Amino acid sequence: MEASFSSFIDYIQQIVPLTDEEVSLLLSKVKLRNYLKNQYIVQKGDVCSTTNFIITGCTKTFYRDMEGNEHVFLFSEENWWTSDLGSFVSQTPADFDVCCLEDTNVVQINYQDLQDLYASIPKLESLFRIIVERAYIATQKRLIQNFSLPAKERYLIFASNYPSIVNRVPQYLIASYLGITKQFLSKVKKELVQE
Repeated sequence: MEASFSSFIDYIQQIVPLTDEEVSLLLSKVKLRNYLKNQYIVQKGDVCSTTNFIITGCTKTFYRDMEGNEHVFLFSEENWWTSDLGSFVSQTPADFDVCCLEDTNVVQINYQDLQDLYASIPKLESLFRIIVERAYIATQKRLIQNFSLPAKERYLIFASNYPSIVNRVPQYLIASYLGITKQFLSKVKKELVQE
């Protein structure tokens, strides 16, 4: 097995153990793809044809409003998945853009190959059900936090849950993710240093 695929297979094996034959079949249906910093994996309006497991790099998933403002929905880094899930599952135009914040290497599975893998390796349906359930729960928690917690608490939770992202992505993107201005985020961080 190529070294680039090892973290991908390790990730899967932690959730659903696969036999050697199943691993070989899975690897025959995936490909490695390299993206440059600022390159898009998914663009709003296009059908998201792949789901992507990040080997190295970092992405942002965002929505651009009518005034051209970006609203960051999600950051993804090593050993995370990235795509416009709604577009991928329904094979309809994407609502979100997914853009690389760094040079990013991914393992890609296209929609039809994943459907074929589900038929050949039913355990993979369980894998993706678990991934989607976890993502749904995380989204629900984030919504509750955004509605009920002050910005300072939201930032502390974000920093605690995603410590590597805090220092990895520009602060204005973190502010967008938290639903505050970059100036307000600076103020919050200044207060935390003074405590």
